[in-house]
Amino acid sequence: MRIVVTAGPTREYIDSVRFVSNASSGIMGYSVARVASRRGHDVVLISGPVALKPPKGVFVVPVTSAEEMRKETLKWIKRSNALVMTAAVADFRPLRRIKGKMKKEGKKKLTLHLERTPDILGEVARIRSKQLTVIGFALEENTKSLASAEKKMAMKRLDMIVLDGVNAIGSKDGEFVLITPDRHIYRARTSKLNIAEKIVDFIEKKQKENPF
Repeated sequence: MRIVVTAGPTREYIDSVRFVSNASSGIMGYSVARVASRRGHDVVLISGPVALKPPKGVFVVPVTSAEEMRKETLKWIKRSNALVMTAAVADFRPLRRIKGKMKKEGKKKLTLHLERTPDILGEVARIRSKQLTVIGFALEENTKSLASAEKKMAMKRLDMIVLDGVNAIGSKDGEFVLITPDRHIYRARTSKLNIAEKIVDFIEKKQKENPF
């Protein structure tokens, strides 16, 4: 079985050296890739810029921007069984990228005009095959309320969504809630590696239900 995993942040450049990004470490996605590879699956890891060593036996596709992640994700899911979208794709990018390095001399203020980045999961929802298992993530201030995550799951036609709190950013563990459309819920404060095991368990079970 081939599993595509997206991981880490994206960088949306303002000029040649400055960018808009977030604090995602990529640990969650790399954990999923590691677990899936250990179980003998063919894993494609589409990774934004992170300071992590790629798991052994995993094919890594390095990307920087949301648009690059979009193109690679849409390409690889055409011949895959599952997509695990752990990447923290930047929500906005500069409307125009400044050529070269912007000078600060003479500037007391700077106004940036931003635009939305591509909705990768939204596009996946429109073109996915019935055989593709899709798992998304929702990051919230805390994991007490499930409403926002459940809404995203329905809108993006996800087979499962993982709700995590901001305390999980950059950490090897955190608070997680795994939710399926039929309201099966797993809630725990645990390691990302354990959540990765649960995710791969789910994919394997789901694919057995849809072998063709």
